[in-house]
Amino acid sequence: MTYCLALALDDGLVFASDSRSNAGSDYVTTYGKTHVFPLGPDRIFVILTAGNLATTQEVINRLRRDAQAGDDRPSLATVEYLFEAADLVGNVSLDVQEHHARGLARGGADGTATLIVGGQIKGEPPQIFMVYPEGNAITASEETPYLQIGESKYGKPILDRLAHRSLTLADGARLALVSLDATAKSNATVGMPFDVTLYQADTYEIGASQRFGRDSVAYQALNETWNDGLQQVFDSLASSVPSDGWYLC
Repeated sequence: MTYCLALALDDGLVFASDSRSNAGSDYVTTYGKTHVFPLGPDRIFVILTAGNLATTQEVINRLRRDAQAGDDRPSLATVEYLFEAADLVGNVSLDVQEHHARGLARGGADGTATLIVGGQIKGEPPQIFMVYPEGNAITASEETPYLQIGESKYGKPILDRLAHRSLTLADGARLALVSLDATAKSNATVGMPFDVTLYQADTYEIGASQRFGRDSVAYQALNETWNDGLQQVFDSLASSVPSDGWYLC
């Protein structure tokens, strides 16, 4: 399993992902799930992947091949709008899944994939889209400026409470890390290292990209501060919540 999320903020975009693709008593593999497509002075894309690893790797490889072909074929280098980029990624993903469907069915394997496509094309604001296994896509809204794929339920409550478009990119990165950390604590199939990538609007290049492992000083400080803060808030409930029942005494 995996967990990836993206935030669409006034200042730009935040992308975050774990890197665990399989977990068991004696087998864990690590693969990056954040894929950057810098395609010239007028566009940039970042794709987050979840689902069957073979499917997502082939999708990314096809997208890179077509974008670098330099011809008129539909690609991330030729689309004019971001929704067309999401539609293109959906078509490629669906084609890969259908191409291998018979073999996967024989082995009882699930070859589906879900992706987040984000970035900016000149003339449009930065946007993020979630591409479903069926190939269709949705975008984030003003009220809910984030998208998640993979094991999303454990990291969602903190996003529902704190995610809003006016967050700075730095605060968005911290929020994404807290969401990842909460998920990893509750689900062993999501694990470190975590990748966080920031895109400042209208720059058409990645502003910052960092991998956080267990030995990361910055991550350890954030984790400890967050845990201490939660403990302090919980401890304050005794004095702030009326004791109407024995369980609140």
